[in-house]
Amino acid sequence: MSIRREDLTPESLARIAAQMREKGMLEPLTQEERERSLRETLSSVPPGEDVWLFGYGSLVWNPLIRYAEKRVALVRGYHRRYCFWVRLGRGSPEEPGLMLGLDRGGSCKGVAFRIAAAEAEAELRLVWMREMLSGVYRPRWMTGQTSGGPIRAVAFVVNRAHRLYCGALPPETAAKHLARARGRLGSCREYLENTVTHLEELGVRDSYLTRIHRLVQAIPAPPDGEGQSPADRPDRR
Repeated sequence: MSIRREDLTPESLARIAAQMREKGMLEPLTQEERERSLRETLSSVPPGEDVWLFGYGSLVWNPLIRYAEKRVALVRGYHRRYCFWVRLGRGSPEEPGLMLGLDRGGSCKGVAFRIAAAEAEAELRLVWMREMLSGVYRPRWMTGQTSGGPIRAVAFVVNRAHRLYCGALPPETAAKHLARARGRLGSCREYLENTVTHLEELGVRDSYLTRIHRLVQAIPAPPDGEGQSPADRPDRR
């Protein structure tokens, strides 16, 4: 299972927020805080100008948004890394997973999506509901180098001050968590497989992800349902 456009509504996020509070995970951002963040980010975009969005993880293979164009893009100053914990979606409180973020240093190749000006605010609102649930990400404008020339794109970088941030774990440690964690949206193993496969189809090879992927493949997958809390199991009634 992957997230769908129809899953991204204020009502669905309110339910997830209630779950987070019930399980004592952390305080999610409010709808007002997400809207303020979106407005502040778009405030520097000239009227009538298309907006570019940079994706480096699930946005590569499940963007959800309506876009006019996509290009492979290279950004500098940040690298792709499993660097924060996830206890909902693709993990559980009992078996937390890991999620990709852009962390400081190095460079990253991903996909840039051009969103038409007339649709930019509405489409990015979906992205904000998807990525800005807990505040573990921060939106940042950065320059992406593409075959068609440089672009200015918004990307989501990890918030190092957030309590879910775990930094650069040893690949073997990260692989052990990724091999077992799963939640309502599926497993971390599936997320990793999708990311590696779709990047390679675009001609992008990430040595860090390739190493993690090989380590995870060497670990037997847990039985269905194992690694999930009862509330996250698909067969729960």
